[in-house]
Amino acid sequence: MYPTIERTLDMSPLSRIISVAIGAGLLATAALSTNAMAQTWDETLSAARGQTVFFNAWGGSPKINDYIAWAADRVEEEFGIELRHVKVDDTAAIVARVLAEKTAGRDENGTVDLIWINGENFATMKSGNLLAAPFAQSLPNFALVDVEATPTAISDFTVPTDGQESPWGMAQLVFMYDTARVASPPRSAADLLAWAQANPGRLTYPQPPNFTGTTFLKQIMLDLAGSDPALQEPATDASFDAVTGPLWQWLEEITPSLWRQGKAYPANGTVLQQLIDDGEINIAMTFEPAGASSAIEQGLLPETVRTFIFDGGTIGNSHFVAIPYNSSARASAMVVANFLLSPEAQARKQDPAVWGDFTVLAADRLSPADANIFDAIPRGVATLSPTELSPTLAEPHPSWVGRLEAEWQRRIIGSN
Repeated sequence: MYPTIERTLDMSPLSRIISVAIGAGLLATAALSTNAMAQTWDETLSAARGQTVFFNAWGGSPKINDYIAWAADRVEEEFGIELRHVKVDDTAAIVARVLAEKTAGRDENGTVDLIWINGENFATMKSGNLLAAPFAQSLPNFALVDVEATPTAISDFTVPTDGQESPWGMAQLVFMYDTARVASPPRSAADLLAWAQANPGRLTYPQPPNFTGTTFLKQIMLDLAGSDPALQEPATDASFDAVTGPLWQWLEEITPSLWRQGKAYPANGTVLQQLIDDGEINIAMTFEPAGASSAIEQGLLPETVRTFIFDGGTIGNSHFVAIPYNSSARASAMVVANFLLSPEAQARKQDPAVWGDFTVLAADRLSPADANIFDAIPRGVATLSPTELSPTLAEPHPSWVGRLEAEWQRRIIGSN
């Protein structure tokens, strides 16, 4: 709606004429802009056909790998794009590769066309001018994202995305526990410490810098520190020492009661899940709210596993795809990013039998037919409802991550 048109009843005849003319001009301009955008996207689709996209994404989860393989089949079928999944262990290594190409002057025909990314790695690429020009808002399906209701879709670990990332999914840290062995799960960092000491060897977490392991450290830090405003700012020596002091004390107390007395840690979430499936531990954690349901569906976890969060909430964020500045297939990378935002792809991704990753799309922006598809997706036997997942805690500034991982390495691994 254009306010200049709505106010015409209160204006003089001349003012009404001017106002209506201005309003008509605005409408015409809007129509032209819409047509121009459509023409531009049509040109993007045309340029993308026949291109190959090297999609660098974590390859440690068979279900995610299968989902990307499905997406590759779909974009080839519909858009004539070959999508190749380059499976990576550590996204930071891909960031380093793009940086090495920039240093070597390889400003075109880079080896990375699309990258699954968020947090610290995005901040590094953005500050190093390693990302392509803003593209997210030009994707037709971006209009289905309600950025006001989901601010993490345009702010990555407090860093504005400025259109240089396209949101792909939503995540939140949840704890898994086996109800056959744990009657009442601990609901705070203090309670978790007491539980671990009463149940030695039945808790562990992935070794940082694994993403889930580092997020667990951040979660305990937040639970102990509360909403300290310093966490939303770049970390300094003084703020880091002050805020993390309780965390290191907590770790000192709990480590001897961890699995293998805290002298060894699972490499990743997949290994952690196997430990709870094997009955070696009773409580674990994942950054996928529907991950436990998905694993139960696949026979990878006992049917007695359920999830919980702390009473004070747990960390949540969005994850994204981004295009490096020297991508050799920018047009097709944009088309792939747009497809990953489509209701078809987002609904399939949210199905716990496929992946269980929550959508970034707003239900009230979907067509009735698409909304019905999402409504029909089973939540999953171990998945908490949106109300039960509240509150969601904001990620600290990315500058805290490297400091946390380095200090954990020094204090925990260095002391073993």
